[in-house]
Amino acid sequence: MKKVFAVFAMALVLAGATYVYAVGPGSGPGPREGCMGFGKGASLTEEQRTQLQELRQKLHDETAKLREQIWAKRQELRTLWSDSKSGADAIMKMEKELSELENQMREKAVQMKLEARNILTPEQLAEFGKFGGPGPERGPGMGHGRGRGCGGCN
Repeated sequence: MKKVFAVFAMALVLAGATYVYAVGPGSGPGPREGCMGFGKGASLTEEQRTQLQELRQKLHDETAKLREQIWAKRQELRTLWSDSKSGADAIMKMEKELSELENQMREKAVQMKLEARNILTPEQLAEFGKFGGPGPERGPGMGHGRGRGCGGCN
């Protein structure tokens, strides 16, 4: 039995290592390289990159408390779901509270995107409009890339 377990454990480690090498660095959830989802090859001036990076940092700073609240609500909700004594009303109430916090976060992200639009030229807006607009939720910034969040300006 020990030999079977050892062989199974080695196969599991080998499968995990194969996956890590197959995926490679820079993959995983999160935005692609670029500036707030505009992509690495975006035709942004250095001033625009700086402005967008400052805008991103502003959003990050302004939403720190909100992100903490969302994280805490998610933890509370997980606890409710895993507790067989939790009632449906308590779970629904927590789901609603979490949704309200997430909506606040979305509104702040939309405000940031609207501010980002003012930094771009009409030509840049037309180009990025093909992908649903700037930002972490849509467009060239979605997909495999480094880390999570709205992506930095490279």
